[in-house]
Amino acid sequence: MLKWKSPAAAALLLFMLLPDSADAATLDGASLRWPLALPFVGLLLSIATGPLLFPKLWHDHYGKIAAAWSVITLASILWFAGGEAMVAAVTHALLAEYLSFIVVLFALYTVAGGIVVSGDIRGTPLSNTIILALGTAMASIVGTTGASMILIRPLIRANLARPHNTHVVVFFIILVANVGGALSPLGDPPLFVGFLNGVDFFWTARHLWLQTLIVAGLLLTVFIAFDTWRFRSESVDAGKSSPAPIRIEGLLNLPLVAAIIGCILLSANWKPGIAVDVFGTHLELQNLVRDGMLILIALLSLWLTREEHRKVNGFTWEPIREVAKLFAAIFVTIIPVLAALDAGKHGFFAWLLSAVTEANGTPKQVAYFWYTGLMSAFLDNAPTYLLFFKLAGGNAEALMNALSGTLAAISMGAVYMGALTYIGNAPNFMVAAIAAERGIQMPSFFGYLFWASLVLVPLFLLLTFLPIAPVFN
Repeated sequence: MLKWKSPAAAALLLFMLLPDSADAATLDGASLRWPLALPFVGLLLSIATGPLLFPKLWHDHYGKIAAAWSVITLASILWFAGGEAMVAAVTHALLAEYLSFIVVLFALYTVAGGIVVSGDIRGTPLSNTIILALGTAMASIVGTTGASMILIRPLIRANLARPHNTHVVVFFIILVANVGGALSPLGDPPLFVGFLNGVDFFWTARHLWLQTLIVAGLLLTVFIAFDTWRFRSESVDAGKSSPAPIRIEGLLNLPLVAAIIGCILLSANWKPGIAVDVFGTHLELQNLVRDGMLILIALLSLWLTREEHRKVNGFTWEPIREVAKLFAAIFVTIIPVLAALDAGKHGFFAWLLSAVTEANGTPKQVAYFWYTGLMSAFLDNAPTYLLFFKLAGGNAEALMNALSGTLAAISMGAVYMGALTYIGNAPNFMVAAIAAERGIQMPSFFGYLFWASLVLVPLFLLLTFLPIAPVFN
């Protein structure tokens, strides 16, 4: 009996059995039925309840559990739509969407993990607020992943001695891993998706700066009030560290962060018109070059950074490994969900199109904000942004001008409400995994959802109903 121990050998066998790209069928979302969405729901429930109900089993086998839901999804597509449609769909999901997604995260995680901020940082309300404000400002420049990876470890070290420190990480996820990335395509993946679809690089900064300033300012105000109350109830020794000057090491990684940003900008502006077709999925040369360069940058960081810098950071591969496995399953199990949504009024999500559109065909901006946001929290915000971008017409020129309120609603919903769950934006899960690994008692999936909603939903209602920052018109 043959045993395919080599992934390359298994991939070669799969390639030999797959149809020619010219004959690859597409997945018809209009023909799909709602039970095909159940594996995706099952995966989300597994992520939500696994660490809470069976933590040891989940920690040891989360990759296998996620893979099982993926296999069920692929088998269902194979049964209902045939092998060619299944192959075309999974190829597009993994090569056109997941590959670039995880490569960017891998590069930022690796490079940022080599930057060490050390010294006498006490976990006081003032120092915590400064770190959160700095990370929020950095997020639109180096990305939510980059800012999170640079600052989360020094923030954890500063607060590790405090008996109440979970809320610090929760606010960090909300502000640094999400809200702070709202002003640039480099900040958050959904805005980068919009940039690749024709949205001007500075459009979000021009249109969302006031809303982002208000939301971030109110969140920092709530944080410093809550953290001060918690800090005063703790012992006087809480948060102290040995005297040492604050210093930054691993500075050679800073130009590597700049190189990552440069690669992303290059891929968005360089259009050689060359693409490789893989079973109906067009892989454009600029994107392949970008991903290759990002991997090279990550390897350079590993080679050039002194090993003790990563040891001081408590750097391990487990957080990015967990994100890679779980999001690979998310990108696979979400295939029939996105296909049905893409079918519009002909799919089993036809009600969604009606919910965001007036009878005369004009978009309901408040509905776009809330539907984009709530679905971003549970479906990952990058594909959700693209879905509603297309649902609103997909014409970047029209959305930036006549329909600017709709584009603003989609952008704010995707970025801000990605903070509502651990899976709303990739850095959320990564930060939570790092914090848990360092001994912070992070809340469960539903626990985090509860606390994040308690903080964020009133702000979202403020944006919706009060004319403090007019977007919905």
